[in-house]
Amino acid sequence: MNLPPEYLIYTKALIALIAIANPVGAVPALMLLTTGQDREQRANVIRRCSIAVVAILVGAVWFGDSLLGFFGIGIPAFRAGGGVLIMLMAISMLHARMSHARQTPSEAETDQEKEDVAIVPLAMPLIAGPGAISLTIVNAHQVSTWTGRLSLSACVLVFVAILWTVLRLGDPIARRLGETGLNVVTRIMGLILVAVGVQMVTAGLKELLPGLAA
Repeated sequence: MNLPPEYLIYTKALIALIAIANPVGAVPALMLLTTGQDREQRANVIRRCSIAVVAILVGAVWFGDSLLGFFGIGIPAFRAGGGVLIMLMAISMLHARMSHARQTPSEAETDQEKEDVAIVPLAMPLIAGPGAISLTIVNAHQVSTWTGRLSLSACVLVFVAILWTVLRLGDPIARRLGETGLNVVTRIMGLILVAVGVQMVTAGLKELLPGLAA
């Protein structure tokens, strides 16, 4: 049975958000950044990280357009630029690496020395990074009514519930999958993101350069 168009938009938005944020891929980073912490401390980090991700992405849903308007950036240009960024991140994921668009090696080394890692770097930029924010703003533009944005905000909440569950199960997931399994998941997510990025770039260029659609 085919989904109605509006439900299809939200389903695609949720799947793309899961692919770009890659909760399973965030498990090794969580383990590394919370080394030496007990289960209660790690649970507290996960809870605060989840709250921060909700705030960042729901904020992008409701205020992303206004922010772009303030800087005089059109949605077509932002869609094309966001698509390029997503494709670059996807290429890194296909090689089972973390993209420097999320975090550079020097930032990663510095962040290991920080005591509070829930918001920076875990929530931002590792999970709700530039790619996830760009994707959310573009999706919000497609559903510009307040009911559509409420539905998209609900998609964010569903994503964060999945994120919270995966991170809470981080230890058994890491043990079961191992490094090879985590890399396979990351590559699958990267493959999905390549398609998302190409679609965003194509749509943006068609609006910027209408002659391409002829």
